[in-house]
Amino acid sequence: MAHGGNSDSTFPPVDVDGVLNPGSDKSFHVDPVSSQVDKMNPKENKAEAAAEKKKKCCANKDPMQTLKTSIIVSGVIFAVIGAVFAISKKMREK
Repeated sequence: MAHGGNSDSTFPPVDVDGVLNPGSDKSFHVDPVSSQVDKMNPKENKAEAAAEKKKKCCANKDPMQTLKTSIIVSGVIFAVIGAVFAISKKMREK
């Protein structure tokens, strides 16, 4: 930073009251770049968000779905084996 009589490189004026007391500042300043991000391509952004949401949902569901399926299959196999034993016991009694 240059020192001396070079007055061309001065800072722009600042609203000191607005900076030090943000509650008293009634005007809302919007960042022009951030406000334009959503407007660039809303259909593409929504499609990407939906795809990511579905991917996360499926990723979380897969282990749970696998566990449920294995429990159900085990239960059915247990019931079939129980039925076979019950039928074989009845056949022996006769």
